[in-house]
Formats: sequence, C-alpha cells, structure tokens
Amino acid sequence: MAAKKLRGENLSNRRLAREVALRALFQVDVGQGHPEEALAYNIQELGVSEPAADFARMLVRGTLKHLSEIDALISQYTVGWSLERLPRTDRVVLRLAVFELDKLRDQVPVAVAINEAVELAKIYGDETSGRFVNGILSSIASVLNRTDDSERDKPSVPEAIQ
Repeated sequence: MAAKKLRGENLSNRRLAREVALRALFQVDVGQGHPEEALAYNIQELGVSEPAADFARMLVRGTLKHLSEIDALISQYTVGWSLERLPRTDRVVLRLAVFELDKLRDQVPVAVAINEAVELAKIYGDETSGRFVNGILSSIASVLNRTDDSERDKPSVPEAIQ
C-alpha cells in the first residue's frame, strides 16, 4: 500500500495519526500483521509524535474492537456490493471513518471525519475511491443518531492533539 502523493510536513497530527491507523488496519486486513506490531511499524515509519501515536492506537484498537458492528453498518450502504468485494483500501478507510463517526462523534466533527477519510481514499485508493467513500460516509452520517449516548462506548481522544 503506497501513497500516491507525498505527505507534506505541515500535515496535522491527526491526519498523520489517521494515516498510521489506515496503514496498520490495512496490514491487519491482508493478514500481514498483528495490530500492535503494525501500529509500531507505521508509527516508526512515519515518525509521528507521541500524541499522534496515541490517537492512531486508539483508532486502530477502537475500529477492531467494534469491527463487526462497523461492518454491519457499512454493509447496509454498499448496495450490490458485499464488504468482501470492496477494494481493500476503500473498505479499510470506511471502517476507520465509521469508527470516528459513531464512537468519536462528540470529539470529531462529522465533516472532519468524512473529509479526512476522503483524502486518505484519494491518496491510497483509485480514481473513484474518494467519491465512493464520500457517498457511503455521507449516507451513514445522515442516519447515525448524533445525540444518543446511552449505549455508546466512546474512547477519549488524547488531549495533546485535540
């Protein structure tokens, strides 16, 4: 999984953390790594700060913890496509973003979660990935109950990168 454009030095800590998380989740998805090992490798490879590394760890652990719930939600909106048939990059980007949209909704604005996912899809996916991811995430975001916190297990974002 190689980036299609260079990462600028001015990327936010969160953007870089999302990239670390995406790369680690991709490695796990293809069966080439244990989550913690994939995280450690990508944290070192991308040279992220400790607060960004903490955010990346939380994204990966949270996405994997809620994977069946996330996959079920995504599957409702990928009409005509099983989750397994989606391009791997698109699937991983969607999983990561749905975790943010659902479990971090009080800490990450909807527009930010979607925009960041679209940017990652454009960098790591094909020419249609950005539009596809945007459409699916917009649909999911529009139906998620943004105010019901009763049954939600929400990790907190490390303060240093808020």
